[in-house]
Amino acid sequence: MKLKILVGTVTSTAEYVAQAIQMDCADLVDDIEIQLMDGLDITAFDDDALFLICTSTYGAGDVPDNAQRLYDALDMTPKFLGHVRYGVIALGDMGSHAATFCAAGKRFDERLQGLGARRVGEIWCHDASDGSVPEADGVAWCRDWLALAAAA
Repeated sequence: MKLKILVGTVTSTAEYVAQAIQMDCADLVDDIEIQLMDGLDITAFDDDALFLICTSTYGAGDVPDNAQRLYDALDMTPKFLGHVRYGVIALGDMGSHAATFCAAGKRFDERLQGLGARRVGEIWCHDASDGSVPEADGVAWCRDWLALAAAA
């Protein structure tokens, strides 16, 4: 099984989470590829892979700048994504942005489901205001999520 982690980030936190997953979950997955969303479009989902959207939320619930093209492509050049299985790691800050907490990850989820993609498990939301380490918590969540994906 190949895991393709698509990363939307402003401050690199989502990229650090993806790198931690790549290092710590190598015993569960043969091939883990990290790809920043910079310049991607809907063809990013053409690969035969399990996808993991790992994104922060920017501003008032916005998708990070580097993820905007891919996010827009899901709406502007839609195609059926019934072959796609995916999960979502959404990073946010409940303390400062409660109304838009983890909105970017949730927005990606809505668009993907609207195109027929199938989410495995629940969206995992990390709250930066609670003092936890997103890399460690993300790896723990991902290990459980990968087991769920393998069983499905």
